[in-house]
Amino acid sequence: MKSSDGQLLRLIAAFKILKAGLLIAFGVGAFTFLQKDIADVAANWTEALRLDPANRFFDTALGVASNLRPEQIKKLGLWSFIYAGLFLTEGVGLWLLKRWAEWLTVIITSSLLPIEIYEIHRHATSVKWGVLAVNLAIVAYMIYRIRSRQSASK
Repeated sequence: MKSSDGQLLRLIAAFKILKAGLLIAFGVGAFTFLQKDIADVAANWTEALRLDPANRFFDTALGVASNLRPEQIKKLGLWSFIYAGLFLTEGVGLWLLKRWAEWLTVIITSSLLPIEIYEIHRHATSVKWGVLAVNLAIVAYMIYRIRSRQSASK
């Protein structure tokens, strides 16, 4: 394996581990909110971070968050931990340059592409397009790596 291949795999691994970390933080936050009034927490954060409470994005997010029922918050927290576990497994496997992690990354990342496309269809943003582009590039690169190694071993 070329050094640049290993570096690219480690970059993808770092990306997956970062996503896992963010999902873990989100899950912890979700379970923390079960014990608190979301509107009060949001008001405190707005003040502490000096955000504009009249901002339409913030107002929309606050409206959605304050309408969540406790069972919905539990599901969000649980699913964020499940996905974090998957991304962490992918990331660590790729960091260790394991072949199974390449296959796992292709399967998991490509299985999430339809959801990303649906979300872009619902409401396109540059961030959603960027995430889709990165994930498509990851899947394409991993398939290329797997096929190249299979061709070389014949």
